[in-house]
Amino acid sequence: MATATDFAPYVRRWALVPDGDPIVTHSSRLLPVLHAGAPAMLKVATEAEERWGAGLMIWWGGRGAARVLAHDDRAILLERATGRHSLVHMAKNGADDEASRIICKVVGALHEARAMPPLDLIPLEQRFQALEAALEGEIFARSAVAARALLANPRDVVTLHGDIHHANILDFGERGWLAIAPKRLKGERGFDYANLFCNPDHTVATARGRLARQVEVVARAAQLERGRLLHWILAWAGLSATWLIEDGEDEHVAPTLEVANIAVAEIDKS
Repeated sequence: MATATDFAPYVRRWALVPDGDPIVTHSSRLLPVLHAGAPAMLKVATEAEERWGAGLMIWWGGRGAARVLAHDDRAILLERATGRHSLVHMAKNGADDEASRIICKVVGALHEARAMPPLDLIPLEQRFQALEAALEGEIFARSAVAARALLANPRDVVTLHGDIHHANILDFGERGWLAIAPKRLKGERGFDYANLFCNPDHTVATARGRLARQVEVVARAAQLERGRLLHWILAWAGLSATWLIEDGEDEHVAPTLEVANIAVAEIDKS
């Protein structure tokens, strides 16, 4: 549970006014605040990866991602999303296509080249090491084969967000839709679109015909090859399932593997 002492040094240093209840995640503590009278979010990292992701937010400079207002080696102050719209709500309530197109536009902005590359990016190959050690089973094997083939011949290598899904792209009002919470990866840009097919929840992700339709929407909006996108979905879903098993989140494993199976069925139709 987060307490006032978690945030007090930053509240003083950056002249902040608390503006809501603390929020606790597995990797950080967050506090809604006012900064110079404007809504902001104070985020104090509790894990190293979260601090590295903050560095990527700084590098993006507010293009495609929330703007950084202040930072040090452990905390970051971001502009706060105050818009009324939600991609999660849209995807669940008849606007799935529109939500996917919005995601594609934001991801495209994140992938744009910058004058200087960011430091300390993790090669995508490292992320997939867990899949190579996954439990035996046909779907894990298919996922691992897909991952190996994609990683062996990458296309359009960019700085990746690494955790794109409907809840990590928020409505910032006049600033539009912007991303938060990156994972500082480097690899083929197609990877960044794969996780949205496991989201916004299991019911939507595994609904009959949903994956096939959204593959067409995303491939068109992001200018991706449909077949290669399907292989990224298969690889990602297998990897995600291995992490869920490692974390003991067994209730989420079967729906995630169902996404992998749906992707296989689409691949085999091609």
